[in-house]
Order: sequence, then structure tokens, then C-alpha cells
Amino acid sequence: MLSVVIPAHNEEASIPATVAAIYAALYEAGIAHEVLVVDDHSRDGTWAVLGSLRSTMPTLRPVRNTGPGGFGNAIHFGLQHYVGDRVVVMMADLSDPPGDLVCFDRALHEQGVDCIFGSRAMAGARVEGYPRRKWLANRAANLFLCAVFQYRYNDTTNPFKLYRRSTMDKLLPLRSQGFELEVELPLKAILRGATYAVLPNGWNGREAGESKMRLLTLVVPYMRVVLRALRERFSGKPMVL
Repeated sequence: MLSVVIPAHNEEASIPATVAAIYAALYEAGIAHEVLVVDDHSRDGTWAVLGSLRSTMPTLRPVRNTGPGGFGNAIHFGLQHYVGDRVVVMMADLSDPPGDLVCFDRALHEQGVDCIFGSRAMAGARVEGYPRRKWLANRAANLFLCAVFQYRYNDTTNPFKLYRRSTMDKLLPLRSQGFELEVELPLKAILRGATYAVLPNGWNGREAGESKMRLLTLVVPYMRVVLRALRERFSGKPMVL
């Protein structure tokens, strides 16, 4: 079974279309799955909306984050409760095309790797509605990571990645509380010898709700993850955040 973990904070406007699109794509492809939406202390009608959707989407499994809030913490919670043998994190705003998830899942089986990493910066990728300034900052950060860790994967900050459960288990515990988790996961996987393939994936700008990401607030948390990853690389000891 494929588990799709979706952190959702105040996403009543966007979550219905997101869940419906993911469910439809996986159902049509014949992929056994669960859509695990983690309501991360929402103050709007997200939880009620999820409850109403369950009658038409039997694989939807909403849960409430009972621990600390935050993007990373919501994903921690989801990773403690998913039941599949492989897991992917997707955004609640439908920025990740569900059709790409189908391709990722097939590639995981066909190529026999531990992970499939998405890249929005390679041939075949489709990026729409990404603010130019934010995109330039994204590219700079990823080129920095390539230079520091000496690998060619050019989209480490992309959260759209698929992991086998056996691989994810080796990355725990996860301690990042915010968006820096999207860097902690792949860096740990690469440093700990996981095999991976890189596929192009699309990205679509949000059409409903409000983005929770604020670039300036991410600099220090991202650098903290990078420094600890470097320590693991050179010491051989697991990264503890």
C-alpha cells in the first residue's frame, strides 16, 4: 500500500480538490493506497470538510495532530501513523500533480531503488506560478547544497519524494519542526546510503488558501540542518537535531 501524507493547516478551501485529485489518480491507476491528511491545529473548517469527504473517498484517513503544531511536526505525526510499505509527502494546495505520483510509484518498483526524488529543475519538469524571486532563491539554495555535499541532485528542497518504509525507518527520528524537514529527509537518505532515482515533476502555484512558507524565516533552520548533516558526513555518526 502507498501512503500519502498531507499536512494541512487552515486548508478548508484547497483540501477538497487536492484529496479528490489524488484519490482519482491513484484509483484509476489501480494503486492500493491511503490518503492520510494531518489536520495541524486548523482554526477554520478543515476538519469538518475532511469528515464530509470520507463518504465519497473511502481511502481518505484524516487524523488530528495532537502534538506541537508546525509543518515538520505535522509530518512527524503522519509518519507515526501511516500503514503503507511506502510513503510520500504531498502538499495540501495541490501544487504536486497527482499524475506525477503515479509515475513515481511505478518507477520505485521498476527501478528497484529505495527512493524516488522529484526535480522541478530538469528536462520534463513543468513549473507554473512560481514567484520569480522565490524561484531564484530556491535555485541558489539547491546549488549551494550540491556544492557542499558533492552530488548532482538539484532539487533537495523539493518535498515531493517517495520513500520505502524500510528506508524511512532508517531516517528516524526526525526533529525538524518546520519546512526545513524537506531538507533533513533527503540529506539523511543520501548520507546513509539509500539508493534513489530522480524524475522530473510538475509544480503548480496555489489557487486557494494562503501559503504558510516564509523564506526569511527558513534560513537559520535550513543551515542548522546542513551543519548537522555535514557533521554526520565527516564523523560517521547519525545526525541528531
